Amino acid sequence: MVSSFESIPARERIIVALDCGIDEAFDLADQLQGKATWLKVGMTLFYANGPAIVYALKERGFKVFLDLKFHDIPHQVEGASASATGNGADMLTMHAVGGVDMMRAAQKGAVRAAAEYGFDVPATLAITVLTSMDEENLEEIGVNRTVADQVAVLAELTKEAGISGVVASPKEAAELREILGPEAYIVTPGVRPAGAERGDQSRVATPAEAFAAGASHIVIGRPITQADDPAAAFERIAAEL
Repeated sequence: MVSSFESIPARERIIVALDCGIDEAFDLADQLQGKATWLKVGMTLFYANGPAIVYALKERGFKVFLDLKFHDIPHQVEGASASATGNGADMLTMHAVGGVDMMRAAQKGAVRAAAEYGFDVPATLAITVLTSMDEENLEEIGVNRTVADQVAVLAELTKEAGISGVVASPKEAAELREILGPEAYIVTPGVRPAGAERGDQSRVATPAEAFAAGASHIVIGRPITQADDPAAAFERIAAEL
């Protein structure tokens, strides 16, 4: 199935993960300004610095993927989603295993806060199976499905909840595109340029493979952020796509 995101330039579909401290984050942002569109703020950076890091990156002209993976009762997740939207997040995440009611609450909070602050409604994304996990890890937590089957089950719940899309390995992107349709966001971490180290990721693909499989956006961290010249590394990846 053709994705509606294919008309968007590749460089605008690459999300650079700032999994680091604030000084390094600002240094990377300054180097990537005018090149990258998206930056990811995860738990490490956000919990150390709070909403101020989102404001600062937005002021530099970036879109911010706020990856805090909400997972709580629906009331709490609705509030968290509203707060994240009010902070200026352009994407936010929750765990699909929280269920349909929780995901609907996240969407409700995002829509409410966007109207209140005059912002666009952020993309609301459900985490299916973390890209660091495999079948053995699933079995440890009592899930007796293959990774692909578990991802498909959670994707169906995501669709029922009416949120924007999912976060999943590029290995599952093609099936997810069939399940969720051409308009859904399918954001894939676990993306490594050819020859790069896997790090702590179990299910990986190259950027080109991820887009070919149907990903709307790809998340790349260390191959860019730990390069001698992060801006040049970003440009090389964008050019290859």
